[in-house]
Amino acid sequence: MRIKFGASMTLIALMLASCGIKKESVLKYVDPTIGTAHSRWFFYTPAAVPYGMAKLAPSTNGHYGNASGWETVGYDTRQNSIEGFVHFHEWQVGGVSYMPTTGALKVNPGELEKPASGYRSKFDRKNQVAEPGYYKVLLDDYHITAELTATKRVGFQRYTFPKNNQSHIILDIGHTQGESGGVTDASIKMIDDTHFEGFVNTYPKYVKTDDPDGTVNMYIYGELSKKPETVTAFVGKNIQQNTTAANGKGAGLVLNYQTDDSEIIEVKTGLSYTSIANAKLNFDTEATGLTFEQARRNAQQTWKEQLGKIAVKGANEQNKTKFYTGLFHGLLGRGIASDVNGAYPKHKGLIGQLPAQTDKNLKAEFINTDAIWGAFWNITQLWSLSYPEWYGSFVNTQLQLYKDKGWFSDGVANSEFASGVGTNFVGLAIVGAYNSGIRNYDVDLAYEVVKANELNYRDRPTGSGKLDTKAFLKYGYVPFIDGAGRALETDSLGSNFSGSHTLEYSYSAFAAAQMAKALGKTDDYTKFIKYSNGWRYLFNPQNNLIQPKTVDGKFIKDFDPYQPWRGFQEGNAVQYTFYVPQNPAGLINAIGKDNFNKRLDSIFTVSEKLGFGGGKTIDAFAGVNSIYNHGNQPNLHVSWLFNFSGKPWLTQKWTRRIGEEFYGTEPIHGYGYGQDEDQGQLGSWYVMNALGLFDVKGLTDMRPIIEIGSPLFDEAKITLGNKKILTIEAKNNSKENMYVQSASFNGKPLDNCWLYRDELMKGGSLIFTMGSTPNTSWGTKIPPPSTQ
Repeated sequence: MRIKFGASMTLIALMLASCGIKKESVLKYVDPTIGTAHSRWFFYTPAAVPYGMAKLAPSTNGHYGNASGWETVGYDTRQNSIEGFVHFHEWQVGGVSYMPTTGALKVNPGELEKPASGYRSKFDRKNQVAEPGYYKVLLDDYHITAELTATKRVGFQRYTFPKNNQSHIILDIGHTQGESGGVTDASIKMIDDTHFEGFVNTYPKYVKTDDPDGTVNMYIYGELSKKPETVTAFVGKNIQQNTTAANGKGAGLVLNYQTDDSEIIEVKTGLSYTSIANAKLNFDTEATGLTFEQARRNAQQTWKEQLGKIAVKGANEQNKTKFYTGLFHGLLGRGIASDVNGAYPKHKGLIGQLPAQTDKNLKAEFINTDAIWGAFWNITQLWSLSYPEWYGSFVNTQLQLYKDKGWFSDGVANSEFASGVGTNFVGLAIVGAYNSGIRNYDVDLAYEVVKANELNYRDRPTGSGKLDTKAFLKYGYVPFIDGAGRALETDSLGSNFSGSHTLEYSYSAFAAAQMAKALGKTDDYTKFIKYSNGWRYLFNPQNNLIQPKTVDGKFIKDFDPYQPWRGFQEGNAVQYTFYVPQNPAGLINAIGKDNFNKRLDSIFTVSEKLGFGGGKTIDAFAGVNSIYNHGNQPNLHVSWLFNFSGKPWLTQKWTRRIGEEFYGTEPIHGYGYGQDEDQGQLGSWYVMNALGLFDVKGLTDMRPIIEIGSPLFDEAKITLGNKKILTIEAKNNSKENMYVQSASFNGKPLDNCWLYRDELMKGGSLIFTMGSTPNTSWGTKIPPPSTQ
């Protein structure tokens, strides 16, 4: 059998080599530590499978929570002690931390600056391994090696202890973790010598604001590889020896052992958001009889298969690291919330049941997700290219929420509204799925809710966003309400973010119009296409900028185009003026083509000096007052607009430069300097950009197009979502040779800087010849369609 196994592996290796990349090498190019300064709670979770519920990771500061409800917390590369290994990491969801220790018992994690004040341990990153599906570290204070891996819904931890008669495993269940907000209740108990069960209920900040009756519940069922000699219970500082159950906020258990040198103890934990019974069912289904090493191999094989759907060739190792780390983030960002039996968490702790699946190829899971704000310029394009099952899960999740609660949710944590930005692009994202041929859902229902999301405002809950819909429909734009600084002041009369809201609602109205047209709903199309031109109300021809207006139709006074937060969310007028993706030609004509090109080119020339963001300032909002900010979603389409303005070589130039300079391969310089890599959006942008494929309109056209940029790799072999193969080849490619000289698709000359997406999805060969100087005649004859 060993001979046969080796022979088959050799054959597989040869087959993969013929595809341009060795399968075992893909993981080598993923570095989960990239960008781990100022990173979000769900950002650094190496011990997980794609879109898993179980996302295990070390925590350096997770128990501190965060005051703003979303900011940096969890793992920071600048911190050098670990307080535990946490199982749940999602938007507004976090909990269940374990920590192995030795010596005198401590039940408090202690202060970050004073590791000895609690059970946390110092560690050296030389002794840390972080790979897709696996994490390993040596805890210096205890001489314990901790390892983590996972299946979809089960977390695995393996600890190698030194010889010690005071070895412990702390199951810290009842404390705040990351974005979870305050713990409202918790419980954990041993149910026999080697099994335990428990739960923790939390009340996240955004749920408290947007869905005050909501709750986020997490359930566990666990198994130990060795019976503890004794068990200690604690609730906060109250410690009870020889007690096997703890209840209330701050609850936890300590499993006490005497260990021999290099003794291994494993802990497997089934997870669920619905019940302990389903946590056990998930455990029984995915982990019965499965060892840590088997789970690790399975997890890493899954990552190889999923990352390997896009295989790239090229001499630059750094570019491959950026590419596959970005793809890793894109496939890690959201996480399933449904159990193996289709149960999912409903509002107020109820349990729902997903409907029977009708499409075996696109089995839909219920997923937790932050807002889809800006994701139509990255994640949805990546999903539609090669991972349609996750796009289908997003759509089905939102439709299930509508059936349960009557509205789409801008951001969702266990079915609870948790709005991140107060707008709502769910309808636009669903239109993108429909236009891409992803339709494993009730299309009529989907259109009904897309329409309602744009037009309905009566009794609209805060968590569904768009609270100023009534004003937008009445005036055709959102009137400006003067708020105090960053105040999110939005109601039926208008908004402090009136400029950005008007642009966003105009864009999403265009998307709704396209779906209406596809379904033959002519009256709806006419209505929506009118609203899609709302941006024109705020375009000021005197300064060629988008400038908010008051309710009486006058442009606001004391207008500073560089000022963020006044009229524009997380940006300013200079940035947001280019936010007309539904009609680039209309914006270009309004500004004037020559002025448009000169202005946009100069913006990138200047912003390059700040790394296309906020320079080296480590903060998510470092670039909000810059003239271009790649670190945030509203800017991510801008470098591609030259394709519409007759100068595609400038799109080729600046998209290449952004990939080279904004993106890095270091813990601090990863995505800018600590910018907001929001659930894989910036990483997904890098992937699409490196392939030279992008859609400014975010798949909203009834017949979407794909614009062409500057392909980064000598060859990319893409397994499309329909199982066909698309090969992209860049001849004479190099760092200097960034400009397209000529192109062909399936043997025919490609003279435009775009093609229809449905043609591209037939697969085949897309070949570019590259050069060091622009070919100003290529791709300029017929610009990409701007309106339909």
